[in-house]
Amino acid sequence: MWNRIQTRLSQDERRIWIHCASLGEFEQGRPLMEDIRKKYPHFRIVITFFSPSGYELKKDDAGADDVFYLPFDTRRNARRFVRLVHPEIIFFIKYDFWRNYLKTIEQYQIPLYLVSAIFRPEQVFFKWYGGWYCKLLNAFTHFFVQNEQSKELLAGIGFTNVTITGDTRFDQVCRISDRTKQIPQVEQFVNGQPCIVAGSSWPSDEEMLTRYINTEKRNIKWIFAPHELHENQINRLIESASIKAVRYSQLSGKNPAGYQLLVIDNFGMLSSLYRYATVAYIGGGLDENNGVHNTLEAAVYGIPVIFGRVYDEYQEAVDLVTLGGAISFRDYNEFALKVNHLLDNPQLLKKTGDIAGAYVASGRGATAKVLEELSIE
Repeated sequence: MWNRIQTRLSQDERRIWIHCASLGEFEQGRPLMEDIRKKYPHFRIVITFFSPSGYELKKDDAGADDVFYLPFDTRRNARRFVRLVHPEIIFFIKYDFWRNYLKTIEQYQIPLYLVSAIFRPEQVFFKWYGGWYCKLLNAFTHFFVQNEQSKELLAGIGFTNVTITGDTRFDQVCRISDRTKQIPQVEQFVNGQPCIVAGSSWPSDEEMLTRYINTEKRNIKWIFAPHELHENQINRLIESASIKAVRYSQLSGKNPAGYQLLVIDNFGMLSSLYRYATVAYIGGGLDENNGVHNTLEAAVYGIPVIFGRVYDEYQEAVDLVTLGGAISFRDYNEFALKVNHLLDNPQLLKKTGDIAGAYVASGRGATAKVLEELSIE
């Protein structure tokens, strides 16, 4: 990676560095990248990832000029990397507080902004022993946070350079929905019938949902977009459901409307699939080690969202449940009861979906608020 970095960054250019821990943070920061590209086309955008999942999927993304792994957080690496990139401005998306990088950035006096940040009382910065860690935050020129609690927590440890902007993911999902194109084979599959899209499903989600499919025997369509594409898991999902199922990759030459279960065996379609849903089931909420996945990319289409009990650390999921645009459940029996009630009550279905859509629309504008605060020539 060092050879690649040195080769790519050998020329004297003006650069903006954006760091994303993983794929989720990249998508969160994408509206910022797009707007920087439009507003400041004379800057090159350098993206770094810590996670292999983010880097491998986005290393050739057209939204950036250069994409690298962030070298391990040692003092030598941090100094070498910052000197090579030589950024005029730096953005960290949401989190990733690397000690040596932060100290180096502060030493070189490079403007550093934390975007779409969310702070919680249990974080080390706010503990009685957190003084040493608090000093790391001195590297940030400004904090753009998601909510009032984050602002108050930072104020409690002496940081007032804070603006509540909300979450840039709202901008991202709205832009995606605006650009969404029709998928003819999926449209033929749904064929005007009620449809539940299970997005980012894990084996525990799939086991519960196939139990519901086999028990309730409702005349609805099902689309599964698993979080991970393992051959044995896809086969298990198809075999365990008592309805006619097909993979998306095997639809060619077949009549999609003749199937009741469609398994998406590729990445990249999910955000467009939700437009065909009557109800969206979001995976991950049954597992304490995961937590619910992206609820916004479904809610943006004005449909009810349902997920498991593990969602407390996701502000948008908490908000949606509180407002009535999403439904959470603790176990299979509660899921079956709530989803049946939703499907059997068209007025409730519409009301819940309208609340979800209005919530996402109300969150737009975080990216513009960030750029308004910046001073870039």
